[in-house]
Amino acid sequence: MERLRALAAVDTHGSIARAAQALHITPSGMSQQLSKLERECGHRLLEPEGRSVRLTHAGRVLADHAAALMAQLSEAEHDLAALGEEVLGPLRIGSVGSAIRTLLPATLAILAARHPRLTPSVRDGEVGDLLPALLRGELDLLLIENWSNRPRHIPEGVAVHTLVTEEARVALHADHPLGARPVLRLADLGGIPWAACPPGAEPREALVQALRTHGVEPEIRYSISDHATQLTLVAAGLSAALIPGAARQQVPPGVRCVPTDPPLRRHVQAAWQPRTESPPVHACLDALACLPSGGGFRCRDESCPGGEPNGRG
Repeated sequence: MERLRALAAVDTHGSIARAAQALHITPSGMSQQLSKLERECGHRLLEPEGRSVRLTHAGRVLADHAAALMAQLSEAEHDLAALGEEVLGPLRIGSVGSAIRTLLPATLAILAARHPRLTPSVRDGEVGDLLPALLRGELDLLLIENWSNRPRHIPEGVAVHTLVTEEARVALHADHPLGARPVLRLADLGGIPWAACPPGAEPREALVQALRTHGVEPEIRYSISDHATQLTLVAAGLSAALIPGAARQQVPPGVRCVPTDPPLRRHVQAAWQPRTESPPVHACLDALACLPSGGGFRCRDESCPGGEPNGRG
């Protein structure tokens, strides 16, 4: 880089002497840099012009690249210097689908307004895939789900904070014999075909475990990851489905969502690694704190309605 800087300086100032003065080195030191650069690139870069020098065609080609590299290096130095004042760079978020629909749009809008040079990206997935990706350093922050009847083990070194706790209900066609009940006992839900998420997904495993605990072996006939699509099957009278609160905004006409006994609850949580908690992760947690479902987070931004010191610890 220093030899490229020397060539760019000669191109800018028109002579070795003036370039050396600009870079605060001796003319002989400048000549040595340029001679070594010629040997490295295998081209003659300078040729005499009277009592001075000028760049050859190869020299002009390389000087253009050198100028671009110098500009990029200067920009990198500026960005690093600004890290203490400005939140910028990538933020890699992993999330379950329901949180992408309900929490992330408003969160990303807040981040865009507060930190325009932040570049978030979002990866959709299941908790079983997202947590290992967080531990490998492929993701910076997760929005995951955790069910009360089947709490997931959180690996050591991962911090979690609950953003939303909501009740899940059984969606049934309004004409179903159980649809008129105010509460459904889990033990009474045998012999019903179900639509549920694919195997391994948290909602499906929570449903299976809840029913088996009460002596019911579920017949899962439809494996569909999207709750809205599951509800279309319920509306057609083909199945039942376990629907968390966030997805009940999509309930079609003719479907009833009935509470269970005992109740089933889902927690939507933020998860991250405190040892690698970067300014972008701080910023995203603060943005989540500004949502109505912020779950008790306190945003550090004093302009935020909840702008008290953040108590994440």
